Amino acid sequence: MIVPAPVNRLADGRVRLDVKFVEGMRLHGRLWRGSLVVVLWDHGQDIPFGAEYAPRELGFETVILPPGAPLDEAVLRGVDGIAASADMAETLDLTAGDGPPVVYSIEYTLGTRLKIVALDRSLGPLRKLWSMAWNLRMERRRRRAFRRAAGVQANGYPAFDAYRRLNPATLLYLDGRMRREMMATPEEMAARAARLASGRPLRIAHSGRLEPMKGAMDLIPIARVLRERGLTFTLDIFGAGSLVDAITASLPEFDGAVRLHAPVDFETVLVPWMRANADLFLSCHRQSDPSCTYLETMGCGVPVIGYDNAMWQRMQAESGSGWVVPMGRVPAMAAQIAQLDSGRDAVAAHAAAALRFAQAHDFETEFELRMSHQAGCLFPAPGACQGVPGQRALP
Repeated sequence: MIVPAPVNRLADGRVRLDVKFVEGMRLHGRLWRGSLVVVLWDHGQDIPFGAEYAPRELGFETVILPPGAPLDEAVLRGVDGIAASADMAETLDLTAGDGPPVVYSIEYTLGTRLKIVALDRSLGPLRKLWSMAWNLRMERRRRRAFRRAAGVQANGYPAFDAYRRLNPATLLYLDGRMRREMMATPEEMAARAARLASGRPLRIAHSGRLEPMKGAMDLIPIARVLRERGLTFTLDIFGAGSLVDAITASLPEFDGAVRLHAPVDFETVLVPWMRANADLFLSCHRQSDPSCTYLETMGCGVPVIGYDNAMWQRMQAESGSGWVVPMGRVPAMAAQIAQLDSGRDAVAAHAAAALRFAQAHDFETEFELRMSHQAGCLFPAPGACQGVPGQRALP
């Protein structure tokens, strides 16, 4: 497996890795019938949701390459099949020769990549033009690689729609960390519905990177408009990023109604908190990437109100839960929240629909689907690697 997950080598021989990545790879190792080697690059970047591991604790073998190192033949020697991220430029030539079969995974579309560049405040105009041109060149290589690949796994609706016609063995999956036992219980759902009916202040939550490209600059303005409307509410924000100082400076004006929390452990802290303390999740995400936050929030029994990016717009329609607001329209977002506050039966009904959709796409179900598809594509038996019925694969 060749993946873009960040890794830091530590002086004592241990490594620092993203916890979500390690959890997924351990399950991958349990489901995969064979040996598994994971290729990573030491980027030296900060890993805010990471932990330190001894190599023997991981449960899978790793090959950690220096920054910028190429994928040479020595790394791939003896490999029977490759699962590679196509979001990495380093993997796009793997199908060019007579090497082992490759199944690609893809999350970002070209449109999302170009929008990320456009929203990056650290880049000047010339640098943005160069980056956009580079992304266009990589996209041509990516599409050529997909046509030659044994299969493609698309994370989210936008990626599936963008690439499904390039390879007949294209699978749609929805990524998330919510196992079935982590999801909201009937008792928690009943308690939330009863609290909503009681008329107590609406509890709004947000979690994620507090960055402009994630739309986090809209959180405080939305809260201000809600306050101006006279709405009684709380807004709990979990996360870190470049906007932390600006958000912190705004908190006193809300007299405790808006609270900022540092990043917390997903499974042991954030999920239980969301299940017990949130009525509505506020998403200001402007990109169309397959943010797992949507599905994970829905698994907590919490409906989402978010901007109409391509991913959330489609997921909202497919799930029958949550609400879609025009992109960047702070007054419209506040108006919709105020309307929900006065019609709370809809919030409870959408919460139930959100949970049902998340239960149908829990972590184990989606992961087993991917492993079955991957095995069929890399080592096909007669009739294998045809995807699954319905919208999951190209008809």
